[in-house]
Amino acid sequence: MQVVLHAGAHNTDEDRLIKCLLKNAGELSKTGVAVPGPSRYRRLIRDTLAAMETGQPSADSRELLIDAIVDGEAPDRLLLSNENFFSVPKAAINKGVIYPGAENKLARLCELFSDDQVELFLAIRNPATFLPVVFAQSPGADFLDFMSGADPRDIRWSELITRIRLQAPDVPMTIWCNEDTPMIWAQLIRDLAGLEHNAKIIGGFDLLSDIMSKEGMKRFRAYLKDHPDMNEIQKRRVIAAFLDKYVIEDEVEEEVDLPGWSDDLVDELTDLYDEDVFQISRIPGVTMVAP
Repeated sequence: MQVVLHAGAHNTDEDRLIKCLLKNAGELSKTGVAVPGPSRYRRLIRDTLAAMETGQPSADSRELLIDAIVDGEAPDRLLLSNENFFSVPKAAINKGVIYPGAENKLARLCELFSDDQVELFLAIRNPATFLPVVFAQSPGADFLDFMSGADPRDIRWSELITRIRLQAPDVPMTIWCNEDTPMIWAQLIRDLAGLEHNAKIIGGFDLLSDIMSKEGMKRFRAYLKDHPDMNEIQKRRVIAAFLDKYVIEDEVEEEVDLPGWSDDLVDELTDLYDEDVFQISRIPGVTMVAP
């Protein structure tokens, strides 16, 4: 069985990916892909991983878990999504490290599903906007304490991904930038489900409709109807053109509001993030999805 773990990151798709996959659950089940509702496994897996910190899982742990999560026989591919797989938001950063201990939690998941092929899907986000939003979800802390005195310029997603690759070298990783998600949404749904790139899905433009005006979406769908033979690359170019004209600015603009953070710092963090993304694309075993 293939076990697909979508681990966030925090404040990327806000469960919209799993909700879109649930819309397709009926059709996906016909191809051996199971998309259980998150309430069936999030607490269960969390408690199981916590128990594994002090002891080995029992021989039947996997079977009991699958029985609780899935109706009927075990599927060929099981999709599990939780932005808290690695940590809660207030523990997302420690001394300049993103998700400290993530590699150990993934190792426990791999141990739990030792007879299965585990895959990891993870969205990353510009630290200039990621740090403020996870900090905002950390009540009672000031930003310096939250960062443990680390310089935000030292934050690197590539460090997290390298740690995971070293701990779990046999786990394929699919990474994408949250900033690109509207352009690659349909591909992400298909990749998570293990579908061919031309497979029909429900909700392939769900995220786009959140950030494009109703008039823009109407014209966009009409354009697609008039050009039914476009491939994915051509569709992305069309999406970019329509967003350029019909984007809802309030839905895509992110205001960074932290004491002492200047526009220059945000620009610097963004440049460092762009370089980090390039480094991630060169890590063996990592598939980088980009427009």
